[in-house]
Amino acid sequence: MVVNSLNFLLFFIVVFFIYYLPVSKSSSRFQNCWLLASSYFFYGFTEWRMLFLLIGATIVFYVLGLWLGNEIRKKNTRLASRVTTLGVLAGIALLLYFKYLNFFADSFYSLLNAVGFQVTWSTLNIVLPLGLSFFTFKLISYVIEVHREHIEPCKDFVEFATYVAFFPTILSGPIDRPNKFLPQLRTVHQFDYTLAVDGCRQILWGMFTKMCIADNLASITDDAWTHYADKNASTLFVAALLYMFQMYADFDGYSNMAIGVGKILGFKITRNFNHPLLARNVAEYWRRWHMSLTSWITDYVFMPLNIAFRNYGNYGVILAVITNLVVIGLWHGANWTYGLFGLFHGLLFIPLVFSGAFGRKKKLRPAKSGWPKREDFFNMVYTFLLVSAGLVIFRAPSVGDAFSYFGNMFSLSFFSLPEIESFRSVIFLPILIITEWLARDKEYGLAYYVEHQWMAARPIGRWMLYLLLFVITVSCRGYLTDFIYFQF
Repeated sequence: MVVNSLNFLLFFIVVFFIYYLPVSKSSSRFQNCWLLASSYFFYGFTEWRMLFLLIGATIVFYVLGLWLGNEIRKKNTRLASRVTTLGVLAGIALLLYFKYLNFFADSFYSLLNAVGFQVTWSTLNIVLPLGLSFFTFKLISYVIEVHREHIEPCKDFVEFATYVAFFPTILSGPIDRPNKFLPQLRTVHQFDYTLAVDGCRQILWGMFTKMCIADNLASITDDAWTHYADKNASTLFVAALLYMFQMYADFDGYSNMAIGVGKILGFKITRNFNHPLLARNVAEYWRRWHMSLTSWITDYVFMPLNIAFRNYGNYGVILAVITNLVVIGLWHGANWTYGLFGLFHGLLFIPLVFSGAFGRKKKLRPAKSGWPKREDFFNMVYTFLLVSAGLVIFRAPSVGDAFSYFGNMFSLSFFSLPEIESFRSVIFLPILIITEWLARDKEYGLAYYVEHQWMAARPIGRWMLYLLLFVITVSCRGYLTDFIYFQF
């Protein structure tokens, strides 16, 4: 059941009306119980066998949180640290078993055979639970935040379980922190018309970018990758650039839909993207891209490493950054390509660290014409090309395929015309690119047009815009694909 499906619409209508029943107006407990039941149904509908894993992991970390809070109250810091370590290791163990054990076992088997040991091996075929990387990071951050005494341990199991399993975000994020989400579960949510309308706008914009841009671009990029050995260099180059747009439109589309659903239910979910196409260097790109993951890794991996390596100056910062990016890469899946993708991005930080541009945050200001300044524009294009090159590694089935793709892309056929069957697939892409700039100070693109364009001055103009976008979104359904980040 995906957010942009009829099944989800029917499911959400039921959730919405029961959630806002009159009996719920004086009881956050009722709303939370209903949200938890709905979330478990949603996850079970998608993958019922793994529902027991989700519930089991939630119970374990709920108990760990209470135990940790008790040791902190008794000022037993040594045992509290051990409980925290146990919680972090338990979360890592979940990821290692379900996500990486097959990969490590197969890699070890291949290594043994490569050095001359004839070993027979049967793949373990461990099923990867949907959303594992997302809800595991929620669990780990919970015990860390309790240990840091940033939050009190949650005594209400329903509240804690709802935080972990909240259905709009469990499959592909954003990764909410307990500090900001748990307090929202302790208040009664009355229907907020303004917030709900804003949520609907955000859902509509997310559906447009996913179904009209990402799904249509997928027809080009999938064909290029399936037959990359037979395509000319210019086709592969164009496909590499389009995959960056596809990734962004797909994942940002899902994030907008998830955040919009949360708004209708009265929740403020963590923002996940801040117009990454406008990034002027790789450091700024990672501050704008998948922000809930980047900030998670920064707080819990980079900062401790940066402190540990502080005596090594810039070299210590570089080591911490590279480790940080490799972890982000491997978080996406069990494949050497993801580790190489992280390493590639980590190495791009080296000149930024030595030039002092690593931590510098320069506000993006337009030129007198209203468009980007020339220097900013060229930096955006340069950063976009670097990120697109990294995504070739990210998209490749294997490291060998990545190098083969690059080899074919930089051949003499680069100067021939791209072999794109239908450029109709890119017809909506200019809307995304222009909107990125015009809406650079807004949370999502549609807000710019609703709040600033002439058609927004009157209600009929707004509704005409909504209707137009809805009709376009529904009518361009064709090459439908799963959300890319469902596999992570």
